[in-house]
Amino acid sequence: MMYKCKHKLQYQLQQAGVFSLLVAGMCVQAAPPETDFYSLSLAELGQVQIAIATGNNTSLEHAPASASVISAAEIESMGARTLDEVIGSLAGFHVTPSALSRMDILYSVRGIHTGFNSQVLLLMNGVPVQFSLQGGRPTLFRFPVSSIDRIEVIRGPGSAVYGADAYAAVINVITKTASALEKTTVGARAGSFGGRDVWLQGASEWQGWEIALNMAYSESAGDKGRRINRDLQTSLDELFGTQASHAPGALSTRYQLLDTHLSVTGQQLRINLWNWQSQDAGLGAGGSQVLDPDGSNDGDLWMADATYDFDPESSQWQNSLRLSHMAFAETVNYHLLPAGSLAPIGSDGNLSLTPDAELVYFADGLIGQPGGRAHDSQMDFISLFTGWQAHRLRLAVGMREQRLTTSERKNFGPGVSNPGGPLVDVSDTAFVYLPDSQRRIGYLSLQDEWQLSPELQFTLGARYDDYSDVGSRVNPRMALVWSNNEKLTSKLLYGSAFRAPSFAELRFQNNPVTLGNSQLKPELIDTLELSFNYLLNTQWQTTVTLFSYQARDMIEFVTRPDETLVGKQANNVLDVDGDGFEWEVLWKPSSQLHMSGSYSTQRAQDVRTHHRVADAPGEQIKIMLDWEFAPEWFLNQQLQWVSDRVRALGDARPAIADYTLVGLSLRRHNLWRNVDVSLAARNLFDEDARAPSSGEIAEDYPLEGRSLWLQVNYQFD
Repeated sequence: MMYKCKHKLQYQLQQAGVFSLLVAGMCVQAAPPETDFYSLSLAELGQVQIAIATGNNTSLEHAPASASVISAAEIESMGARTLDEVIGSLAGFHVTPSALSRMDILYSVRGIHTGFNSQVLLLMNGVPVQFSLQGGRPTLFRFPVSSIDRIEVIRGPGSAVYGADAYAAVINVITKTASALEKTTVGARAGSFGGRDVWLQGASEWQGWEIALNMAYSESAGDKGRRINRDLQTSLDELFGTQASHAPGALSTRYQLLDTHLSVTGQQLRINLWNWQSQDAGLGAGGSQVLDPDGSNDGDLWMADATYDFDPESSQWQNSLRLSHMAFAETVNYHLLPAGSLAPIGSDGNLSLTPDAELVYFADGLIGQPGGRAHDSQMDFISLFTGWQAHRLRLAVGMREQRLTTSERKNFGPGVSNPGGPLVDVSDTAFVYLPDSQRRIGYLSLQDEWQLSPELQFTLGARYDDYSDVGSRVNPRMALVWSNNEKLTSKLLYGSAFRAPSFAELRFQNNPVTLGNSQLKPELIDTLELSFNYLLNTQWQTTVTLFSYQARDMIEFVTRPDETLVGKQANNVLDVDGDGFEWEVLWKPSSQLHMSGSYSTQRAQDVRTHHRVADAPGEQIKIMLDWEFAPEWFLNQQLQWVSDRVRALGDARPAIADYTLVGLSLRRHNLWRNVDVSLAARNLFDEDARAPSSGEIAEDYPLEGRSLWLQVNYQFD
């Protein structure tokens, strides 16, 4: 369910999952049983304790942030299969394929996004999940929902608590522990596009330790109806008289993945182990905007974290230490140009438009196989002091090390003496796409939550981050929360954030598509929010959040000024001023019927050109209805309207079409003993919805067409 943060009424969980709307914080602690939440009134839900907004337990009505919390029950009611589908239901978020990176999913938040989407920080049980190569989530990161206990989302800056990359939003995925798994459960789902999902969940207790296991396997052949008529190779074929292009053809969106979580919980120690494996994932529109049905992306992620609580809750001091390590290995098999293609190759073996470039025949295609192995180790010490009346102080200090080793095989470019011939291994040479990289990060964070009066709370905090390669930065936050009366809570929020350039943005080299820039500066943002949450009566709640931000030095890969050079280079090219509002409404007339909706609008524009930020929706409407129309029978309906997207400056293609997507989920609990069955439909009316392409493929990318899914879940006695 989505919980909402509102003055004593905000937090709302709906009985079979309703899209809840504005909240004021995110939870880290285990939530009470879902049945307890179902029985709570809107006013009672506002008193639920959360922690992620401040790092401390705080009631939702006083949490100094705009946030949403989605429970496992609400995810089930939506019929969602992946984390992306759940995030797409939130106000202010637009989930869409990237025009830059293999159609990887990006989260545009209030008009803020770039091609690699590093402005949104993903946490898994509070630990950052980042691929240091590109700074954001691991490439083509699809996360199945079966292991999720709840998802907590902050809209706006979070760097004062989380440091770099908590720029536009923070998403924390909390996986199921033993307390959330009452029975062993197995489930399966099958549906369109050759999609199949299976999962197993169970818990046990051993000598005072609670142990939980979550495993899920998912696969899909991809929607073959997502076709394009022309790609970049089509133009090259017309220019050179070849017939190498796979267009007309389908975008490559197949995947196979295995997701495994093990949690061990004791009285003072909590341990999480996680492995995520993705095999033979398709490359969307290809690595160079050339259809690549044979290309693939493999990823293997391992993460371990352990948290030890030193002091009892009754102490004025509460201290904890967390150690974590993430290892992620990725290998990509690019066919940047298909078999049978001709390409102009310069003296360095790379694509070139210089007069002395020679046409080279690539019998097997222009192939690159870059790989990377990232290690990310972190230590956090957090101390909470409650010995002063009306104050709660939080001190956090930590260290982090990111290391990346690279490898590459290719048949073109520097280090390859015979372009078009056999693949050459250039690993551990100066010709690799990126040199091995390393950075160290240290931070210090201090925060004071000050209860000025029974109705007024002031939060003041700041965090200092020091990077060994790109310098240091201080990010403050301030929040004033006023409980005006029993019906209204008002919040005035200010925060700043930053994002450090990724290794790729700094050091990409020998690459025909993208190049790095060692002179990059960190991205910066300042955001001001004003929020009002009002309980009209016991059935209605509404929230309005107004926001304004100034984002500076945002990094994009842009075409280089020398027209003889192929590809794009990273630069601090974008300063953005944005403002808008999010209006959310929740209606709960009975325990059997819940309805929620949101309207969000934003106007983000480039300070230099006064042109609006490309591809981000100016307006969105999202509506969700959940209805128990008969005992144990639930119907969930979803509607999403996306409107007012503009092209990039200089892009003369026709305007981007609006679209409306409708989803439906029908569930029956205990159809037979311990068996739950559901049927879900996505894009019910088969809308021709599209996401903007970069232009090398002139057609916009079609989104998935109509899909149907049947799910069966069984709980053992």
